[in-house]
Amino acid sequence: MWEHYRKTFFGMQAVIWLVALSVYVFFGQQWRMAMTFFLVMQFSAISGAVWAARIRAMVQRQTGMARVRRA
Repeated sequence: MWEHYRKTFFGMQAVIWLVALSVYVFFGQQWRMAMTFFLVMQFSAISGAVWAARIRAMVQRQTGMARVRRA
């Protein structure tokens, strides 16, 4: 999980900050709304990295098993 998260960390953080700042500016400087967007996007980034790691492990197990059967 950490490998995937480290690869995309800076890009994701830039997008998250940009969206939170945009929400703050465009919706009348409501910091609670901007903070909510920020926290939800942070949680989504971490859960997406966990999910990607699980899918990658599942695919690697399946391809590993397929190679054993062919050999």
